[in-house]
Parts: sequence; C-alpha cells; structure tokens
Amino acid sequence: MLRKIIADRKIEYSSYTLVYAAAVLAAKAHLDYVTAVLLMAEAMFLFIWNFRKTKNLVDMRGLFTLAWVGGEGIACLKLSRLQSDWSNVTWLTFFLIYVCFNLGYDLWLGRFSKEQRQEVKRDEISAKRILICIFGLMAASIACFTLEAVVVGYIPLFNSAPHAYSYFHIKGIHYFTVSCVLVPSLSVVYCLMMARRGRGLVRYKGFWLAVICDIVAVMIPLLCVSRFQLILAVGMAVFTYISMTGSFSLVYVGVLFVALIPAYVALTVLRSHSVEYLNGIFEMKNSHMLIFITQPYMYIANNYDNFNCMAAELKHFSFGLKGLFPLWALTGLKFIFPSLADFPLFVTKEELTTVTLFYDAFYDFGVVGMVFFGGLLGGVCYLLGRFRRKLTCPAGHVIYAQIAMYMMLSFFTTWFSNPTTWFYLIVSGIVYVYVNS
Repeated sequence: MLRKIIADRKIEYSSYTLVYAAAVLAAKAHLDYVTAVLLMAEAMFLFIWNFRKTKNLVDMRGLFTLAWVGGEGIACLKLSRLQSDWSNVTWLTFFLIYVCFNLGYDLWLGRFSKEQRQEVKRDEISAKRILICIFGLMAASIACFTLEAVVVGYIPLFNSAPHAYSYFHIKGIHYFTVSCVLVPSLSVVYCLMMARRGRGLVRYKGFWLAVICDIVAVMIPLLCVSRFQLILAVGMAVFTYISMTGSFSLVYVGVLFVALIPAYVALTVLRSHSVEYLNGIFEMKNSHMLIFITQPYMYIANNYDNFNCMAAELKHFSFGLKGLFPLWALTGLKFIFPSLADFPLFVTKEELTTVTLFYDAFYDFGVVGMVFFGGLLGGVCYLLGRFRRKLTCPAGHVIYAQIAMYMMLSFFTTWFSNPTTWFYLIVSGIVYVYVNS
C-alpha cells in the first residue's frame, strides 16, 4: 500500500523533496530570500494542486500544507536579529513532518477508497436546539466574564498595563469565558439551516437572537483585548460556512480581511504594544517596520526558531508528560503534583513564547515522537474529512471547522497540548450529541 500511495502522490512528494532540498542548500549559502521564496511558492503550489483534486477550500491536507510549509518560508526571511541558522536536525524534522502527515492521511484514504459510497439522507435537525446552545454558551460566557472582572478588579480593555489580559483569569472559570468563540460558528449552522426552508432569515426571531449573541461573542475578545480569540471566532465561523456550503466568495474574504486588520491593530495598540515596543522585543533588523507586518511575522517566524532552539538545547525527553498537559490541567492533577507541568520552555527570548504544533511531540520523544504524531494527525484529519462528508447533523461542521483552524494555524502553538482546545472540543461534542439525539 505504501508503494501505491507514493506512486499516486509522486508529483507532490517529488516536487516537495526537490524544492526542499534546494531551499536547504540556499539556506546553507545564507540566501535567505531565495529559501523563503522557494518554500512559500511550493506551499502555494501544493495547496492549489490539492484543491484541484478535492475542490474543497477547507480540506485539512491543503490547509496544513499551506500553513506549515508556507510558515517555514516566512520564517526563512530572517527579518529579526533573534533568528539563527537552523540545525540539520531541525531541517530534517520539518521535512519529515510534511511527509509523515501526508502518509498518515493517505494510509487511511487507501483503506477506505474501495468502499462503496452512498448518499446519506439527512435527518430532520431541530434548529431550536442549535439556538438553545447558542444562547446557553453566550449566557455562560457573559456570566463568567463578569465574575472574572469583579474578582480580578478590572477589564483588560480599560487597563493600560501591557500584559493585562495575561492576568485576567480565574482557574477553571476562564474556559467558560472564552467559550464564546464557538457562538459565531453555531450561528452559521443555524442560519444555513433556516435558509434551506426558503423563507427570509429576517422573519425568524431566532435569527435576531443569534445576531445579538454574535455581537456579544465578538465583544468579549475585544474587552479582553485578545487578538487570538477574535481571529479564532471569525475563522471558525468562515470554515463552518465553507464546510457546509462548499464555497466561499473571494469578495467575502476581502471584506473580512479588511475588517480584521484595523481590529487587530487596534487591539495591539490597546494592549499598550507600540510599534517601537514590538520591533524592539522582536529585534527587527528594520526598526521602522510597519506594525501590521511585524505583528504577524513575529507570530509565525519566531515559532520555528523556538523549535530550533528547543531541538538544540533539550537534554532529556519528557516521554509524554508534556504532551499530556491538558489531562493534568483539566483534572487538577497539576496542582497536586506540580512536577507534571514543570518543564522549561526553550525559546529565543523570554517574551516570545509561541511555538509550533509539533513542539511538544519533539519535546516528548524527539524525532520518533514527531514522526508518530505527524502520521497520527494526518490519519485523524482524513477521518474527520470522511466524517464531514457523511454528516447527518450540521452541528458536526463546527468540530471540523475547529480542527481545520488548528491546521491553518499549525505554526502558532501546540494546539493539542492546550487544555482550552480540548475544552472547546468537549463542548462542541456535547452540542453535537444534544442536537443529534
């Protein structure tokens, strides 16, 4: 089967291997811009090639490839003095991540490719239950946000401290506060379900309730000055829409992009992060770099360098303890046994703590752990894509959209070692079971 998979994907694997080898040679020759262009162009080529096969804009293989390989290319621009040459282990690991993910994906694809595909008739879904979930999540989020504001004594938006949001937490409660990011996605499900009835959406009282909840769901990240929660809420809603309809107008993409830029910049300013502060923290070679370039660049490029730093400095593997942090956090075991969560973070600079999706996999078991995790992730993504095609309950698209967002932001953090990620998935699973019961 492995030989057949490689034969079927020979164009992608051959192209990726040749371009990656050329990029490594260019990097060794310190031709940073050449390295960056090669990898970014290859990421776009692989994404387009995959889209031509699947006709799916939110196919997880395509999203992961675009984000991971493209993110490598952006990192290779070396616009910061913090960045250094990557070690051979880092280059090899980054190469294997793409290969293992695709092999894991294709192994499951080969297993199910011979099954006779049948159309599954959709059962009648109660839109009222979706609406109840929207309102319930929003009410819980508002209540917990209010409780945190009262206990902590301030709202981050109105506090001038640079890291006000970092201290705006009550253990166990904040998970419910930020659960509002699921509301826009559920609203998309509700609205599309109502639209299929052939009547104008504005005639439904539930539509206006969903709109109000969406406004509040966006306001909470703004009040928390959390750029990440805002992007996650909007991105998941977009991916849910694409997953359900199969398309998304480029005009909508442009409108959302234009709308998010000023909001993103405004939140940066409100967090007391000036252009000089950010360029100084990231040690940009051009100290006058524009903030809307510095901000996203530092959240992509430095993550790869943090991985390189960890690969070079790590002396002992954690053998699964670091990757299981969500279990220690959600069960409270980390408070009983602090050593379960006591692992040093290897980064280029203390303030820059974001890492890639595969940071903890390497931290646990080195290259072996990364190979296993990459293959497992590829297989899971295939199964989720198959699950989406057979969905009879539209609420399942919210689960797919979450994982798709994590693939799109694979360069950002260790999503599956984050307890908040699993909290979102648990809540989404409960919603799915409730609506589908």
